[in-house]
Amino acid sequence: MSNDIFDLTGKRAVITGGGGILCSRMAEELAARGASVAVLDLRKDACDSATTCITKAGGRAVAVECSVLDRSSLEAAAEVVVAELGGIDILINGAGGNSPVASTTKETLRPEDLKPAIEGLKTFFDLDPNGVQFVFNLNFLGTLLPTQVFGRIMALEGGGVIVNISSLNAFRPLTKIPAYSAAKAAVSNFTQWLATHFAPVNVRVNAIAPGFFLTDQNRFLLTDEKSGELTPRGQTIIAHTPMGRFGAPEDLCGALVWLVSDASAFVTGVVVPVDGGFSAFSGV
Repeated sequence: MSNDIFDLTGKRAVITGGGGILCSRMAEELAARGASVAVLDLRKDACDSATTCITKAGGRAVAVECSVLDRSSLEAAAEVVVAELGGIDILINGAGGNSPVASTTKETLRPEDLKPAIEGLKTFFDLDPNGVQFVFNLNFLGTLLPTQVFGRIMALEGGGVIVNISSLNAFRPLTKIPAYSAAKAAVSNFTQWLATHFAPVNVRVNAIAPGFFLTDQNRFLLTDEKSGELTPRGQTIIAHTPMGRFGAPEDLCGALVWLVSDASAFVTGVVVPVDGGFSAFSGV
């Protein structure tokens, strides 16, 4: 047996949203440290791409197409995972995201915005409830449902580790994205609730709260598509990030490995910011 408290040899991990930029890098890190990884994603091609990278590097991975908002899809995925890996020790709830439908056009509401029918302007009062519900469901129910399905397996097997993906929005809500901020705050609260609820069955539950990382969803909100220069919003973010840069996918790996390994054996119910100091900076 290895004396390395960060060693994951023999562990079996499930990661939802595993085909995305951040979660695929997490999956690669877990596999590099000895875990067998089930990559779950709504997009089959994204699953396959992530698992191909892992297997080419000598790791073990299985791709499973799955919707985190469909209980029957999750149960079918769980059957595949157990058949392929033999059980589950680690669950990373990585699926989530935002939608323009649940976002406002401006950062704040101005008196002139209350005039009727301003073309192209979406205020708080114009938000589509269905869009808000979609974002909330994707982030919160997309964490709750996989935890019900995969968490039960871990509890029956005698223990495990769950890591939810929250956001710095849970600490400091960002302008324009009220639904996403509220949903991630719910994920953080849910993490603490689960940690208490699952403690007697030896399942630890923590969360990572990433700051600003360039992904397919936000890249052209933060950088200009043609020039590559920062947009005004991107400039504001960097100015309020003490470390002066966006995060890189590998920046999440240290916190992740700590939380899923024996190195954090007495840690449960915490939400760890990985944000370059953004949540610590007052702006002055």
